[in-house]
Amino acid sequence: MLFHRTLAVLFGVSVLLGWEAACRIGGISDLVLPAPSQIGSALVDGLRSGQLIAGLKVTLIEIVLGFLLASTAALLLGTLISQVALVEAVLYPYIVAIQTLPKIAVAPLVLVWVGFGLESKVVIAAMVSFFPILVNTIIGLKSTPEAKLELMRSLSASSWKTFWYVKLPEALPFIFAGLNVGIVMSVLGAIVGEFIGAKAGLGYMLLQMNYNLDVAGMFSVLVVLGLMGIVLNGIAQYARRKVVFWRRDNPAGGH
Repeated sequence: MLFHRTLAVLFGVSVLLGWEAACRIGGISDLVLPAPSQIGSALVDGLRSGQLIAGLKVTLIEIVLGFLLASTAALLLGTLISQVALVEAVLYPYIVAIQTLPKIAVAPLVLVWVGFGLESKVVIAAMVSFFPILVNTIIGLKSTPEAKLELMRSLSASSWKTFWYVKLPEALPFIFAGLNVGIVMSVLGAIVGEFIGAKAGLGYMLLQMNYNLDVAGMFSVLVVLGLMGIVLNGIAQYARRKVVFWRRDNPAGGH
């Protein structure tokens, strides 16, 4: 594991050094591709001025609230669909149809309905992250081995005990795979919402820097977004290891 991490770090350093050399020797315009040193300078300036921190706070709130909204709704609805065949037959086709709609096309409608404030970004982030969590919840709750279900029936266990002691533990690796994807997708949703209409946030900063042709500044915002995504993903992985402590492998139900 240490060897692999060392190789990853060396690869990253090599890419940055090659990038820097190409920009300096090749004479690449700053408006096309700024050097890593310029991006680092823009990142430091943004942190010192407080602009990046302020934008990060706004976007992070949108992401977390959107993810919590999506995960709560997806877990409840996924459980209901997986356990009640009638609900699945009635609701699931419509959920799939709604999911096929491009979220960027729906985002302007959300802004009209909810407004240009924080709420619309939360709703868009929830819309984008909802379906991966829902699908993995349904698949996980339906993946219980038949032998375990037969054992619970032979013990005359109630439906609630079967769900709590057998179905849910079997589904947790799948559910956490969906949550892992959902938290990353909520970042995308929040940025899309800010692109459509916002007065603050990292997405709003990207648009402003684009108008000002501040390419190095745009890259610095992308660096912050990338680091935030890595941290959120790491939190989701840590939670999975703590809750699903009996499984160390990666579940195959991720989407």
